[in-house]
Amino acid sequence: MRSQAAISRNDLKQGLLMISDSNPIILIPARMNSTRLPNKPLADINGIPMIVRVWQIAVNANLGRVIVASGDTEISKAIQNEGGEAILTDPALPSGSDRIFAALEKADPSKKHDIIINLQGDLPLLERSTITAAYDLMENDQVDIGTVAAKITIPEEKLSPSIVKAIVAWNNDGITGRALYFTRAPAPTGDGPMYHHIGLYTYKRHALERFVKLPISPLEQQEKLEQLRALENGMRIDIALVDTVPFGVDTPEDLEKAKLLIK
Repeated sequence: MRSQAAISRNDLKQGLLMISDSNPIILIPARMNSTRLPNKPLADINGIPMIVRVWQIAVNANLGRVIVASGDTEISKAIQNEGGEAILTDPALPSGSDRIFAALEKADPSKKHDIIINLQGDLPLLERSTITAAYDLMENDQVDIGTVAAKITIPEEKLSPSIVKAIVAWNNDGITGRALYFTRAPAPTGDGPMYHHIGLYTYKRHALERFVKLPISPLEQQEKLEQLRALENGMRIDIALVDTVPFGVDTPEDLEKAKLLIK
């Protein structure tokens, strides 16, 4: 099985050439409302707000236009002060996918952007190769949504409901495959690896438009996993395997660790 570094050197170059006719856009949903870490997007990480760090990662990925979609003026101002593009959305929108779609409709009413990359605003150490691994999945015309996963190496994570597991039918290359299910339970059972799903998505534009208009599905409601709505409605989600899970910031302790890691 090839490493993520190998993917970024070889497959990335080939994949970007194959989908060079596309016009992607990166959208980063963000909101101030966080119970475990108040005002999380503006949390200071060594002098730079976290949302600005994620925006910088997105810009440096050099894949296309980058917009922060936020329901809070404070977040928009932080991005605009850095010369970035931010769009205010309804703070009552229920999910990140609803937020990026609302921003997309405002930013691109003529529908020039055909691939949408959804980055989470709490991943200040996200690597470019993780973004491009998901983006390259859009090369396949049959794929509606792309995402990424990493093999679980910490035994406790297999049992943790906070770690979402991706059940994947891997292709012969061992680094891409079709998502069969996502769950918070330890799955699949038996000998073999489990995979930690990483909440980074790429969408064909028509797929995102369809997805946000679908009603909440039964399994989505039961597992509290939005992506199950797509699977229950017959949409195809493909997954790229990466080496590591990007460090996410959810708590004050995570914030302090992020500061040390970046420093």
